Amino acid sequence: MTHPIFLEIPYSDPVNLFAPLAHDKGALFFDSVPAGDLEWPKGTGQYSFFATDPVYTLSSKNGDIDFQGDGVRGDPFSILQQSLKNFSIDHLPDLPPWQGGVGGFFSYDLCHHLEKLPKAKIDDMNFPDLMLGYYDVVVAFDHIQQKAWIISTGYPEMDPARRLARAQQRLGVLHSRLRPKKVLDHGPVLSNLSCNFEQESYQKIIQKGIDYIYDGDIFQVNLSRRLKGKLPDGCDLFRLYCRLRALNPAPFSAYYNCDPVYILSSSPERFLSLQGQHIETRPIKGTARRPANPSENRADDQHCLDVLRHSAKDQSENIMIVDLLRNDLSRVCLPHTVKTPALLEIETYATVHHLVSTVTGTLRPDCDAIDLLRATFPGGSITGAPKIRAMEIIAELEPTARGPYCGAIGYIGFDGFMDTNIAIRTIAVNGRDVCFQTGGGIVADSDPLAEYEETITKAAALSRVLCGV
Repeated sequence: MTHPIFLEIPYSDPVNLFAPLAHDKGALFFDSVPAGDLEWPKGTGQYSFFATDPVYTLSSKNGDIDFQGDGVRGDPFSILQQSLKNFSIDHLPDLPPWQGGVGGFFSYDLCHHLEKLPKAKIDDMNFPDLMLGYYDVVVAFDHIQQKAWIISTGYPEMDPARRLARAQQRLGVLHSRLRPKKVLDHGPVLSNLSCNFEQESYQKIIQKGIDYIYDGDIFQVNLSRRLKGKLPDGCDLFRLYCRLRALNPAPFSAYYNCDPVYILSSSPERFLSLQGQHIETRPIKGTARRPANPSENRADDQHCLDVLRHSAKDQSENIMIVDLLRNDLSRVCLPHTVKTPALLEIETYATVHHLVSTVTGTLRPDCDAIDLLRATFPGGSITGAPKIRAMEIIAELEPTARGPYCGAIGYIGFDGFMDTNIAIRTIAVNGRDVCFQTGGGIVADSDPLAEYEETITKAAALSRVLCGV
């Protein structure tokens, strides 16, 4: 047996089907939230997946790695790559692309395993650098076909007959737990949030970033602010996630319960997709606000969109990152295969408009998904250019470790397929401490006040989720 087995089940709302599993430690939901009156870009938003009860876990912090309960020192990328060689399945082309594999998050701070960089001055949230589960069974949804399946691999059994028996048994167990449950609305949970940069101090670091550009150190740097609060006892984080997905639907949303750490993401940005040898990345650079009620303020909404479409500053910001990503992909792609099929396209979300480009390539036969991650992580859209110098400046000017923010959330299949987001518009929890960050790309003609106001625009939905305003 080198391929998974599967059972087609009645199609229904994935969030209600996942709800009874959401409080399991290890429960993971990759959620392409229905767009309502919005239209997701082609190639996004088609699939959702969920899984629970991972057979193994892999976590890392500052080089201390826990894999299957054993502690070792080393490079988490290497351990992940080596472990995946023990699991292999043939991809089934008529099913959704995740058919079992690892899933979870890769923190921004994994950059320290790739480059010699200064570390943040403070790491008060103490998030893992990496947290992944190895999932032998997944539930997959195709929203275009309106179909759903349970897919089961039988791992970690290696003997083919035993693996088939385990696959059947595990599929049956998960199937028995799929009982749709309506999720009740969750109101705001905080009265306020503290911020590590208020307006004046944030505008000062923006100006420092601009100074570095004029000094010739960099062309662009992404600088962010962090908002933080303390959750009340008994806060239901899955209900809070459902509030987030309702207020800020996005095609690369995710919920991950690795208690005491939780991730609640409503990201609009794809970092890396790998299907077979085909790679796609979709960097977002350039943001404009939308009015509170776009359908009632169409002229204002159209004006904001037009300003973004014709903004020389936002266009240059986007093109710089496209060039950076083309360079990163060229490290692992076949010669002459890196292309830019879409440049500076407008995408519209609940609270913002974005400028988005698409870069594609063909992965070399001697490389795999982990080689691709190594070559591109963290994403250029949330670092700057040149990347290494930009990350040095981020460590200097931002006082706290980023944790999951600006890392990636997603899956790597046992068949080598991969899809990940850029972890923006993401609420991260450790114990009762909750935080999220919001930032933007700084270029030579950035205006510090406008950059500050852009962070307010990007924070609007998450602030409303947590505080109601």
